[in-house]
Amino acid sequence: MNELNYTEINAKTIDGWIENGWEWGTPISHENYIKALSGECNVLLTPTKYVPENWFTEFKNKKLLGLACGGGQQMPVFTALGADCTVLDYSDKQLENEKYVAEREGYKINIVKADMTKKLPFDDNSFDIIFHPVSNCYIENVYHVWNECYRVLKKGGILLAGMDNGINYLFDDDKSLEIVNKLPFNPIKNKEQYKKIEKTNDGIQFSHTIEEQIGGQIKAGFIIKDLYEDHDSVGIIKDYIPTFIATMAIK
Repeated sequence: MNELNYTEINAKTIDGWIENGWEWGTPISHENYIKALSGECNVLLTPTKYVPENWFTEFKNKKLLGLACGGGQQMPVFTALGADCTVLDYSDKQLENEKYVAEREGYKINIVKADMTKKLPFDDNSFDIIFHPVSNCYIENVYHVWNECYRVLKKGGILLAGMDNGINYLFDDDKSLEIVNKLPFNPIKNKEQYKKIEKTNDGIQFSHTIEEQIGGQIKAGFIIKDLYEDHDSVGIIKDYIPTFIATMAIK
């Protein structure tokens, strides 16, 4: 494993999770899609809190990019609300789920397989909205992602992003509050951390600081308009402290 192939490892790892019933790879039901057609907009950037409705603009005819957002969960909702959706992901199974829901419900969506650690395969000023749920934990350099989001968004465009705050990486499992890891958690650069993840099926994950996650958006040129925190949906830590953040930013 090296810096050149860890994203391939992560894509294959996520494919395996989906085959085993991963929560974030389970497509939206037909019943919930019908609710979205009636105007219901319940989507998640983080594990448990729905995105506030006042974070959204009118969707009709807006070009929306679901960045690392495959799985057939959020894109069907935005499509039902009138958005022209493109989804980008690096997991084949996540993209298969997007295709499955689109065919089941009879709508069109632009499905793109790409690695977000590379230049995004879109022109400058292509999108009105980017919806980016928690996924930066699978990449090392988040500054690149924020810069690319800024590039492909139109002026006045909205970036909605979900992120973890790194606290989960202090612990080795979700049953003990014993701190066993030092941050940053980066198995590419820390041999001991890499030895630990070799024994798990968690892929190659990275902790990131608030400076990287929120400061990185500001450095890219975004104006942060709002944010909220969220707890995990599983594990002992969820009962003690929020470990996720969602931001709404404007170009």
